[in-house]
Amino acid sequence: MASGEQLTRAALMLGSATALTTPNIAKAWERPGIMTDAASHDLLSRIAAALERLAPPAPPVNDLAAADAFVWHADRQWLEPVPTVNRVDLDLLRGIDRVRDILLDNTQRFAAGFAANNVLLWGARGTGKSSLVKAVHGEINRKHPGTLMLVEVHREDIPSLPVLLSLLRGSARRCLLFCDDLSFDQEDTSYKSLKAVLDGGIEGRPENVLLYATSNRRHLLSRDMIENERSTAIHASEAVEEKVSLSDRFGLWLGFHNCDQLTYFDIIRGYARRYGLDVPEEQLKAEAVEWSVTRGARSGRVAWQYIQDLAGRLGKRLE
Repeated sequence: MASGEQLTRAALMLGSATALTTPNIAKAWERPGIMTDAASHDLLSRIAAALERLAPPAPPVNDLAAADAFVWHADRQWLEPVPTVNRVDLDLLRGIDRVRDILLDNTQRFAAGFAANNVLLWGARGTGKSSLVKAVHGEINRKHPGTLMLVEVHREDIPSLPVLLSLLRGSARRCLLFCDDLSFDQEDTSYKSLKAVLDGGIEGRPENVLLYATSNRRHLLSRDMIENERSTAIHASEAVEEKVSLSDRFGLWLGFHNCDQLTYFDIIRGYARRYGLDVPEEQLKAEAVEWSVTRGARSGRVAWQYIQDLAGRLGKRLE
């Protein structure tokens, strides 16, 4: 049994935040012989409980077989399983046939264990970049269940990529790292971590890992950022080259552009047929045009937003 002095010292080490330095403990320190076995046991229990509260939680277990898709949480070094991915079927993506076929072929080769390229999908907003990545992943796993794992990496977690790669390196599964809406600002240096992952470092990228990124910027950097480098650097060309070289490390660049009106209507009709939205053709066109005018754009995202509005008015679920 610990002495009263030992118990009090342990309590004092925890500080006043644990509320253990009470007058009772002080009295016990002054007269240790008076502390009963029951009081000693109670004090030990309180100290143990306080230490439990102060101790950091145990790191979560990463089970790479728990799902086909995960979200990476760098602060906890945890791959959170995603049971159901928010995506549309591949055949509903219209007007991007060429880039669809290129990305699907590249991903199929990777899933089969052959050489493939990291891919940068760049272009106008709402044109189907991230939707295509998720649809291709779903299409491959539909044909070959469990073959391909998709891991979403948030923009702010890019510096933790080496840690993530060390977790994935030993996996037998093929893994797509997916970074949506990737870009870098003036004072941001995390792009250097991404450069090392894409092509560099003595370990290199694991052969079972590929990176797909989407961005509104072809070079991932704003024009102002590039122009500022030219104006302030001693050797302007070298400074710009060092930053622009990031996008060069993606083996494939796939460009996405705003669709024309015919393609926009084709997307609308495809959604309407898939979800059984029975509306006369002329009404569908008129409403779709009005919707795109109010949004100030024609894109797959705008088309989907109109379909959601139409389904709601018709009292139908999009399942």
